Amino acid sequence: MNKQKVYFKTFGCRTNVVDSQIMMSKLEDFDTTLDEFEADIVVINSCTVTNSADSTARSYINGLKKFDKNPRVIFTGCGVWTKGEGLFKENKIDALFGASEKENINTLLKNESRFFEAGDLNHIDNTIIENMIGKSRAFIKIQEGCDFRCSYCIIPYVRGNSRGYGEEKILEQIKLLASNGFGEFILTGTNLGSYGKGVEGKDGLAILLQKISQIKGVRRVRLGSVEPIQITPQFKELLDEPWMGKHLHIALQHTTKEMLNLMNRRNKLKSDLELFEFIASKNYALGTDFIVGHPGETEEIWQNAIENIKRFPLTHLHGFTYSKRDGTPSATMNGQVSGDIAKKRLAELTSIIDAKNYDFRASKGSLDILIETEKDGKFFGYDQFFNQIEVVSDADLVGDWISISDVQVENKINKAVF
Repeated sequence: MNKQKVYFKTFGCRTNVVDSQIMMSKLEDFDTTLDEFEADIVVINSCTVTNSADSTARSYINGLKKFDKNPRVIFTGCGVWTKGEGLFKENKIDALFGASEKENINTLLKNESRFFEAGDLNHIDNTIIENMIGKSRAFIKIQEGCDFRCSYCIIPYVRGNSRGYGEEKILEQIKLLASNGFGEFILTGTNLGSYGKGVEGKDGLAILLQKISQIKGVRRVRLGSVEPIQITPQFKELLDEPWMGKHLHIALQHTTKEMLNLMNRRNKLKSDLELFEFIASKNYALGTDFIVGHPGETEEIWQNAIENIKRFPLTHLHGFTYSKRDGTPSATMNGQVSGDIAKKRLAELTSIIDAKNYDFRASKGSLDILIETEKDGKFFGYDQFFNQIEVVSDADLVGDWISISDVQVENKINKAVF
């Protein structure tokens, strides 16, 4: 008897990528497919960080009904707690389950009736993944949830409070994936830098990184987003280690005192700038998150923010316009910024960081690259600074590590021949 084929559509962050991999590993009575058009069942692992994320998921769901197979649609992820019930009542989806239920996916999918299993916000997974299907790099989730309550953010309400995975479980996971050929590991979590919280005088994340580096086969370790206040002296001591990916993503969200206060942020402009300059001096690329158009962002505040951002040695940007999330303090604040103004400000900010990224890439010599994919005879990967490169070669490079010095720096990407 042929097994039904399941396709996973993953939206949002790297934490969701790991969650999808966990679900794939639990399918005993179904087959995973990477072709959505041949799927009997489509599992949507949703994101709800912005209105756009919700709209994108809804559009995708509507499009599935046009497929020849008209697959059964299962909804999970962060959107369960915000839009899931509405989608279920509208019959847009056939079933729904929360992230805490993902390890039970095989049993859930065998239930062919409509079901709604929201689960809870306290769960920690026990699954060890043997492989990362369709991935050249391994994503390792080390914690869930967030104790911060930034004014604009819905995530703590859909992921719960911060809770970490056991160190031995994390190391066991990395050892297994390293033995199966993975060399680059990306640590991820809802609030990554809170890992190991509560241990007086110790940086749990720095200690974990040191132990990961000692595992045979680990060649490079990258981190997801961390907060400025989570960069400790112990962490700084690791910056010169050869196994550290030379790119850090440190969330600023804004660069003016007024907006940081309104956002209920814990970082401060002066200390942020000092931190970024120190890390840049260690030959690191630096990325950040930045919200444009949050309530209260006047034109004067925006101009101050732009002048401040020009001082930061930034190379990468995850910038987005403010998105009102019901139930958050920001949703009821005065001084709303129109969408058109927010988009113009985001374009201005993006242009500044793009120019900084170009100059950074132009200043670099030898690049260490993990080739991840091939398309139309060209190979694509990322260097140690998390800049993408396109490589032309007669050899099949997918999965290979290569070093390149002769690079053509273009507007959005580096190019080379190998």
